[in-house]
Amino acid sequence: MTSTVEPDVPAGPGDDGDEPRPGRRRRRPVLRVSWFAIRVGVALAFCALVYLSVTFVQVWDASRSDEARTADAIVVLGAAQYDCAPSPVLEQRLDHAKDLYDAGVAPRIVVTGGKQAGDRCTESKASADYLIAAGVPDADLLREVKGRNSWESLAASTTILRDDGYRSAVLVTDGYHALRVEAIADELGLDAVVSPASGDASTQALLKETGVVAVGRIIGFRRLVNLDDHLVTTST
Repeated sequence: MTSTVEPDVPAGPGDDGDEPRPGRRRRRPVLRVSWFAIRVGVALAFCALVYLSVTFVQVWDASRSDEARTADAIVVLGAAQYDCAPSPVLEQRLDHAKDLYDAGVAPRIVVTGGKQAGDRCTESKASADYLIAAGVPDADLLREVKGRNSWESLAASTTILRDDGYRSAVLVTDGYHALRVEAIADELGLDAVVSPASGDASTQALLKETGVVAVGRIIGFRRLVNLDDHLVTTST
């Protein structure tokens, strides 16, 4: 009896139980991974937007909130000075600190800030001279003379205050800057509140400060010392 051997026929793409041919690509799993990545990206972008929006509202709210209370000292954050004369921004902060001092909020004022290359005076010297001329006794002034940014000035001021047995402070700066300096003080362990010299701030300044605060809360404000610390958009 003759047997018939059927020739091998290549399996079609729809045959059940067939193994995929070598080199053949499965597209469906790739599409699934892509949709997952898109969903994750959208979720992360949404969370980042919410985080930045909340931070912006907090920066804006802090810029308009005066939390002045009785304390051991008033600390004035430095700003530009021109040939030993305070800039308008710094002058406004000093005037506000003088008002707090006259109101009995604290019996002493800490002036802060070093100097840039080529300057004759530090920011703290320009500030101290201005306050003395305004009637504040030199004995009631403490000077921090090396700070180049808010972190350094507040860290040094905290050391000065603690060395003299003082623990609490009212910080004076521009309104847009209030939330950041209060967070820095908290990071340093200084019992402090902020009394803004001015609540006026441009949207651009608030947005820039929002970015700095948002990053600082994640990585720590000490790591932000190389960022621009003076986001003032008005004339200085």
